Amino acid sequence: MSTQGPVLVTGSAGFIGFHTAQRLLARGETVIGVDNLNAYYDPTLKQARLDRLLVHPAYVHHTLDLADREGMAAMFAKHAPRRIVHLGAQAGIRYSVENPETYVDSNVVGFLTVLEGARATRAEHLVFASTSSVFGANAALPFSVQQGTAHPLNVYSATKLANEAMAHAYAYIFGIPSTGLRFFTVYGPWGRPDMALFKFTRAILEGRPIDVYGEGAMERDFTYVDDIVDGVVAALDDVPARDPSWRAESPSPATSGVAPWRILNLGAGRRERLSRYIEVLERALGREAVLNLMPTQEGEMTRTEADVSETRASLGYEPRTPIDEGVTRFVDWYRGFYSV
Repeated sequence: MSTQGPVLVTGSAGFIGFHTAQRLLARGETVIGVDNLNAYYDPTLKQARLDRLLVHPAYVHHTLDLADREGMAAMFAKHAPRRIVHLGAQAGIRYSVENPETYVDSNVVGFLTVLEGARATRAEHLVFASTSSVFGANAALPFSVQQGTAHPLNVYSATKLANEAMAHAYAYIFGIPSTGLRFFTVYGPWGRPDMALFKFTRAILEGRPIDVYGEGAMERDFTYVDDIVDGVVAALDDVPARDPSWRAESPSPATSGVAPWRILNLGAGRRERLSRYIEVLERALGREAVLNLMPTQEGEMTRTEADVSETRASLGYEPRTPIDEGVTRFVDWYRGFYSV
């Protein structure tokens, strides 16, 4: 389903942004990509993703920082994207403990430039990435979008909560339809080197021990990237409206009766122990890992699991990829990309 006018994808050289841009190009969209190609992790991996996009005639790239207000305003004025997939952000929970300023600049100021661009161009729909980390100290699993999110455990998740609130304000004041998607532990080919699967794979192949936080007992809703992209694109095509069942006396935190805004979970809908995730990786690599068991790090959640029932009802979302299959696909990609 092609939309009229180009689709803006921020973070297009990032992990999820790259996969999303590819999917949109494959279905005939013109994609405007924005990425600053920063050095938070290996820029050569980002460039390799970008190179695969640049060969497509319907892809236009801007190397641009989201917090560059003048640059972002000029980009919006030039292309006037009708729909926006905002995936660009400073990611990573552990890094946010030591570098909170970076997260505010990229994730709060940067999101403001996107909202202002959407307002200036009267965008039809803004879809933006949030995170399962917003559930914070909440321990009631599976996490539903109807649960409270008032207790974030790190600055990264706090900035994403700010994004959800900012989007509602702009949806209310300026009528910009907005959908926030809470991603649950995304993994797969072309993934980020700072994430567990990538680090574990590299260490095992190099014969080094792997640091296993939470002593392997942590549980995560590991979600394969193709399933995430299915949800992102389905959300993009389904523009939200005000919720007629919303009541101000007992307001749903996931929809709005005063603005075209909603929040949805994107996850696999099941949780796996980190220790099993490692066992699946060992089988895929044909090697055993040497485990360095460590306590849970500051700011980390111990368990996550997505309730995707409302996403299924709204978008027909059905995650299909079990970790055995997804981890094997990642290992095949990693061995091919790094020739190991």
